Amino acid sequence: MKQKITLILSILLGLFMATFGLNKFMHFMPMPEMNEAAGALMGAFGTAIWLFPLIALVEIIGGVLLAIPKTRIIGAMALLPISVGIVLFHTFQDKSGLGMGIGILIVLLYILGSNCDKITKLMD
Repeated sequence: MKQKITLILSILLGLFMATFGLNKFMHFMPMPEMNEAAGALMGAFGTAIWLFPLIALVEIIGGVLLAIPKTRIIGAMALLPISVGIVLFHTFQDKSGLGMGIGILIVLLYILGSNCDKITKLMD
């Protein structure tokens, strides 16, 4: 049962992250309204022309890897820093998306925790 839950969560989160990564390139979903401080920070990040495409590529590749059972751990590890960044951004800049960020982080930690035996084998 635990494996089925992990599989379902991995596929759903992988599709979610890949979709939001693709949105950074194709702009098929509108950007939500942000407060002034968050908008200023996003504008500052936008001056580094390589940053958002890099984040988008990691979201797309990590999401696809997360959805595939054999590469799930690599995808979860790739998406972990992005999810921490999402939580920190919404904690300190724009509280509106904090629940979504915490949800992503919890699911990733659950996936990594359920594969803890495989992760420890990687470190041997």
